[in-house]
Amino acid sequence: MNDTPIELTALPTLDDIDPTDWDACACPGDGRPVDPFTTYRFLRALEDSGSVGGRSGWQPRYLVARSDGQVIAVCPLYAKGHSQGEYIFDHNWAHAYENAGGAYYPKLQIAVPFTPATGRRFLTRPGFEAVGMSALVQGAVQIASDNDLSSVHATFCTEAEALAGADMGLMRRTGQQFHWVNDSYANFDAFLAALSSRKRKNIRKERAQAQDFGGTIVQLTGDAIQPHHWDAFWRFYQDTGNRKWGTPYLTRAFFDHAQKHLRDDMLLVLALDGDRPVAGALNFIGRDTLFGRYWGSTEYHPALHFELCYYQAIDFAIQHGMDRVEAGAQGEHKLARGYLPVATHSLHWIADPGFRDAIARYVQAETRAVDEDIEVLTSYGPFRRDHREEQQ
Repeated sequence: MNDTPIELTALPTLDDIDPTDWDACACPGDGRPVDPFTTYRFLRALEDSGSVGGRSGWQPRYLVARSDGQVIAVCPLYAKGHSQGEYIFDHNWAHAYENAGGAYYPKLQIAVPFTPATGRRFLTRPGFEAVGMSALVQGAVQIASDNDLSSVHATFCTEAEALAGADMGLMRRTGQQFHWVNDSYANFDAFLAALSSRKRKNIRKERAQAQDFGGTIVQLTGDAIQPHHWDAFWRFYQDTGNRKWGTPYLTRAFFDHAQKHLRDDMLLVLALDGDRPVAGALNFIGRDTLFGRYWGSTEYHPALHFELCYYQAIDFAIQHGMDRVEAGAQGEHKLARGYLPVATHSLHWIADPGFRDAIARYVQAETRAVDEDIEVLTSYGPFRRDHREEQQ
């Protein structure tokens, strides 16, 4: 199989590949995908809604590997004109390179736009894992070299991909997020029982405070999500996007595409004052993981953010037997609410040898700092000492 020639193609649009060929690599097998973010339907929603392409700074160059005419591997590859919407930050790398007279942009990014969720980035048909990833890595690096681009980055890849990529000569980088892990809890009270008494009391107080906001909280998924819900959530998303990023990353049209093609992949948690939504949190449903993505509100109510984003997600995960909740990027405040620090992974190829050496030294020091931070934060986690010892 390894002697069979592999043809690589960079596609400017998903129109140029059959959805079944893409998903045979992105989510092989039956049932719910491990995560929905690399599925054809999700990436197509980004493209068709104008959230990528155009003036977004994310120009699709989907990379496709074929062997004997069969698609064996694909990856979501983009030419980037900035470093926005990535959540594994290289702004200081760009500034250093440009201050030295180089052109850091455009660069190539193997990623799911605007999505700090760990998952496979080198998507291979079963049986082609090693040869498929190797072909995609070589293809991305070759495109960068042929076009005098500064770098290639694969962000929020799996640990297995990070290790394999390092063996191929890519630079491995680690970061940190906060995830909640389901220790076979029967219900939310069972989770609380694993916490120290002070943390348990604080969470109960926050939940009571949030749920006393004067309305009701509902969890919606599938056909229960209606088009009018997105009108409200768009207002929430705009408010958060304007405050965090200056402008929202997703277009309004994305949520219309989500209603048509992604509603079975989504959990929408809304706080309702009568029939009027005043706050909401959007999650995506994977096979074993719930991915928290967006939050917003039009009114302030104490602790409502914690309830909708963190506690309702834990409730849903426990009720549906899910292994974990990934609560998105950043936020040490999640620690007190049962979300513990975990390492995230990325891979990087830098064209300039001198710059590559400097980045390698930086990444080595950063990795040591991240490892130490995770160890310290874990020791300050909210769980009872005997519970922590049981997990070790």
